[in-house]
Amino acid sequence: MHIIDIQQFIKTHITKREKSLFEEDIITFSNELAKEISEKSILVIGGAGTIGSSFIKAVLPFKPSRLFVIDTNENGLTELTRDLRSAYNQYIPEDYKTYPMNFGDPVFKKMFVKEGPFDIVANFAAHKHVRSEKDHYSIEAMIDNNVFKAKEFLDLLVANKPEHFFCVSTDKAANPVNVMGASKKLMEEVIMAYSTDIKITTARFANVAFSNGSLLDGYIQRVFKKQPISCPSDVKRFFVSPEESGQICMMACILGKSGEIFFPKIGEDEMVYFKDITLDFFRDMGIVIRECNNENEAKEFSNNISIEDPHPVYFFESDTSGEKLYEEFFIETDEVDFHLYSGMGVIKNAVKPSKKHINDCVSELKDLMDSEYNDKYSIVSLMKKYLPDFEHIETGKSLDQKM
Repeated sequence: MHIIDIQQFIKTHITKREKSLFEEDIITFSNELAKEISEKSILVIGGAGTIGSSFIKAVLPFKPSRLFVIDTNENGLTELTRDLRSAYNQYIPEDYKTYPMNFGDPVFKKMFVKEGPFDIVANFAAHKHVRSEKDHYSIEAMIDNNVFKAKEFLDLLVANKPEHFFCVSTDKAANPVNVMGASKKLMEEVIMAYSTDIKITTARFANVAFSNGSLLDGYIQRVFKKQPISCPSDVKRFFVSPEESGQICMMACILGKSGEIFFPKIGEDEMVYFKDITLDFFRDMGIVIRECNNENEAKEFSNNISIEDPHPVYFFESDTSGEKLYEEFFIETDEVDFHLYSGMGVIKNAVKPSKKHINDCVSELKDLMDSEYNDKYSIVSLMKKYLPDFEHIETGKSLDQKM
């Protein structure tokens, strides 16, 4: 078995790019980025995750004066700080603080008002996994985080306006087929309703290769725990590297005009099958695989497996609720600018609903969740009322039922 360089593996087998997709844009707009970030105060919410921490690493070379990081993951904040302080020649502002708290809690509001104002605010706190839609409790928690808390925070921001506000979205918000994507589409509409009050932008982008909690990140755990791998054979995705995920969010935040949605310029021919990545992963690790017919067989072969034995892998056709076999960044009716940036496209005509429309939607969702009729079907039906393009894929199966 060989230890592989994950960053190089991503470049060689997943993104197939030796340099960042956004390197040229960062160079072209470096003066503007420096002007808007240097000596500024930055607040990053959800900053311990893969995308949030990559955003932090993207902005730090421009030397902000303050950096406050919020996350519910206390261990993640600890690792973020160790990572930053252990990196060679890494700039960190003298005023650097991490706070393990939820951005929807009263203590966060106390901190925000007392420690502000913040020039740049970026929100990465979101439920991002399709597996979060298995039942109405999980869906309620997801909508609360992705929609309700996002709206409450916007009301707080209107009274304490930053120069730039960014709230991350997902490619799954384009023609959503799962509740997670639909909740982020609703989030987009919420922030667009506020885009005349504050300068606000968002970005939809691809899967982040080897991000925390992702299928690929789990491969490392499975190998070292001598456990089998389970992988869909028919699902393909767009991918960006962790570094690229932070860079596109930084540029959308700083360079974008209020109400714009950014996405990476990646062609359909650049989508990659998870199965192909899996085969490349084991090939580079120097590990032979044993293809199995089902989960039980894979677990059987993994029992007492030695380092020399073939590693059991179970490839299956996707059959879980909300699972789309491919993704997209925009729809036919979007007005898209492909020429302004080298590595990014921009949706210019995002729908900007009225605040009344948003308030009605939030009020109906909250009323439903507080009623005796609260179930997954009812929530999905109500979301379809406000999102006509939401075509939910329901199979009765969730990812929690799989390895």
